[in-house]
Amino acid sequence: MEKVFRAAMFDLDGTLADTLADIAACGNFMLAALGHPPLPAERYRYLAGQGARALVRDALAINDADPQVERGLTLFRERQLVHGMDRTVPYPGVPELLDELTRRGYRLAVLSNKPHAATVAMMARLFADWRFDVVRGHREGRPLKPDPAEALDISTALGVPANEWFYLGDTRVDMLTARAAGMTPVGALWGFREADELQAAGAAILLRHPMELIAWLDDRG
Repeated sequence: MEKVFRAAMFDLDGTLADTLADIAACGNFMLAALGHPPLPAERYRYLAGQGARALVRDALAINDADPQVERGLTLFRERQLVHGMDRTVPYPGVPELLDELTRRGYRLAVLSNKPHAATVAMMARLFADWRFDVVRGHREGRPLKPDPAEALDISTALGVPANEWFYLGDTRVDMLTARAAGMTPVGALWGFREADELQAAGAAILLRHPMELIAWLDDRG
């Protein structure tokens, strides 16, 4: 018997919103301020997804113990709060997907490795037309994805068992998070990463357009 889903959890960058240009701009602002050359925007497809600290560390090509990480992280976060949405827009089809999931009565949540303040600000600006029961970015002292702790905390808070959620994301980290939490991992191919990565990380289904999710849900009865 197929699973019955009652709730949808989403990644943000590369899943709900096309943030690549702004992530790259903020990252290159940070690099310039620290005396480093810029990176191509496409490089940020692979730097994003594991949290701001990892992005800064990897963009600078240094280790976590280097004091430039803290300085770079401050620069990146401050820039992101002011200019992190200059060119960011929802992906085509995402508004229609959210409309339909809302119409069907799904509980909605966002879990991102983006800093919490920036996650909340982006959701308030771009997705205020839909009710998300929980919007959560990375909070200091809390584990990053793919640790499932935050996903499970959201599941418990909303009273929906983990096996009744699907998690839609665009990176290996998202698929591993879903699997570790006991949720169904759904891969978004319109985002930052390729099909091979998502399949290898255990995606149950790969979607090329957001509304394909509705067709998949309907096929499951």
